[in-house]
Amino acid sequence: MAHWLMKSEPEVYGIAHLEAEGTTLWDGIRNYQARNFMRAMKVGDRAFFYHSNATPPGIVGLMEVVETGLIDPSQFDPGSKYFDPKASAEAPRWDCVRLRYGRTFGRLLSLEELRDQFDAETLPVVRRGNRLSILPVEEASALRIYALLGEIP
Repeated sequence: MAHWLMKSEPEVYGIAHLEAEGTTLWDGIRNYQARNFMRAMKVGDRAFFYHSNATPPGIVGLMEVVETGLIDPSQFDPGSKYFDPKASAEAPRWDCVRLRYGRTFGRLLSLEELRDQFDAETLPVVRRGNRLSILPVEEASALRIYALLGEIP
């Protein structure tokens, strides 16, 4: 089982939205590196839910990958801000995964705290200017995050 960190703005789609829905398609990703990280995900992988563009930003919960290799439907919808006119049903460009709500942590693990505990090599989200919305998390770093939160993996 691998771990990932997936960012979303809480006003757009936060951990409370996922908790209410139970599962969601993680669609609308329009960065090739982030898309490729999604392509590497396996069913059963876990993802830390990170609230970005928040005060303060940080890890708020946990999700589980329940379905992979899905075609992102928003790329075909001309009314969507994620519409891609170069994508077609015969040659889709964008993928997504289905995630299931795991839990909301008892507290937010802020970006400031993460920067105090990790360097950019061990947890890329702490790298200044990092804009990727999906990042891999090494096993040792994931275990440390759980420990900092007082959580059991």
